[in-house]
Amino acid sequence: MKGENFIPLACTLTAEQLREGRGDLLPGLMERADEVSELKNGVQLRFAPRPGLLVELAGVIEREQTCCQFLSFRLEVAPQAAVVLEVTGPEGTRELLRSLYK
Repeated sequence: MKGENFIPLACTLTAEQLREGRGDLLPGLMERADEVSELKNGVQLRFAPRPGLLVELAGVIEREQTCCQFLSFRLEVAPQAAVVLEVTGPEGTRELLRSLYK
C-alpha cells in the first residue's frame, strides 16, 4: 500500500540526460570506486582516501537527491581506512543500481 510519503523507485532523468551526466552521477562514481559490493537493498562503494574525494562524493549525493529521491546515503570516514559510501533504498534498489553499473 502506498502512503502519502511514498517515493517511487524511479529516476526523473531521461536516458539521454543519464548518459550525458553519467560521470557526475552514481554510474560514474561506481566505475571510479575501488570496490563495489551489493547490499540487501543497495550497494556499498569503497574508495581509498584522497584529496577532494569527500567533496566529489557530496556533489554526487546532492545531484542524485534531485533525480532519485528514493535513495538514502550513508558515508563512513575513519582514520587511515577506506571511505565507504552505502547507497540504499526500497525493495528493487539493488537491482536498479546493478543495472547502472556496467
